[in-house]
Amino acid sequence: MPNLTSTAIRRLARLEPFPQPNVIPLRNPVVLMHGFGLLAFLAKGGHLHEEAMHLRVRGILAFAPNVSPYDTISDRAVTWKSHIQEILSQTRHTKVHLIAHSMGGLDARYLISELGMHKHVLSLTTISSPHRGSSIADIVLEQPGKIKEWLNDAANWLGEQAMINGNADFHRAIENLTPSAMTEDFNPKVINHPDVVYRSFAGGAGKGTLHSINPILRPFNSIIYAREGINDGLVSVNSAIWGDYQGEIAADHAQQIGIDFMPSSNFSSNAFISDLIQDLSNQESGSTQP
Repeated sequence: MPNLTSTAIRRLARLEPFPQPNVIPLRNPVVLMHGFGLLAFLAKGGHLHEEAMHLRVRGILAFAPNVSPYDTISDRAVTWKSHIQEILSQTRHTKVHLIAHSMGGLDARYLISELGMHKHVLSLTTISSPHRGSSIADIVLEQPGKIKEWLNDAANWLGEQAMINGNADFHRAIENLTPSAMTEDFNPKVINHPDVVYRSFAGGAGKGTLHSINPILRPFNSIIYAREGINDGLVSVNSAIWGDYQGEIAADHAQQIGIDFMPSSNFSSNAFISDLIQDLSNQESGSTQP
């Protein structure tokens, strides 16, 4: 009888020696940088807040601050710089790793190369960032004047309400993201800094792939596929490649930040970011960095 009772208790309790997630021994803080728009309305705290909290449970000093969702690359970069300086002050570190989604990757490149932040950035990993622009920006700018005016006014109002003392310049931000603006103006001027490691991932879903895509993104997916090939609903694979290309992930643009309406999807933004951080930790361990 005592043996039977002991067995039953063990089965009910099932206490593991270490039930908490393993710590990832990354020496420097991580800043998660979000992209364009207000998908954050669907994610309490911001686009990448949940992913930052997931990393903190694993011992990572992770931060996911917010900047204006509808502003230009240069203006957003100034705000990111202020946020990163605050993070360095809080953590008493001198350098960070940046992981940036979508437009956030362009902001990051600008602040590293144009705002002197190369001194404080060890690496930049971009996820589906439109380094060569997006056809969707062209489509927006090709709309009739009244539609563009309505979009501009609505987006600017939303952007200004979303942040305390928020700024917004939807039209200029969209102009920043066109293929011509990126390839003819931004990329020739904003050069990778030799002291920073640049890596990138692309996303692929919908047309030309075996992966389903959010119905909201499906029309955009078809437009970009016709003009640029395989894409995630907003950014093509070709546009997302920058620096040391790490490969294509089977996720649409929203799934990459944890917004997933597809029951058949097995992609987890938390697991993806955790694996990415583990890789950064492995690289740190293999480096000569003190």
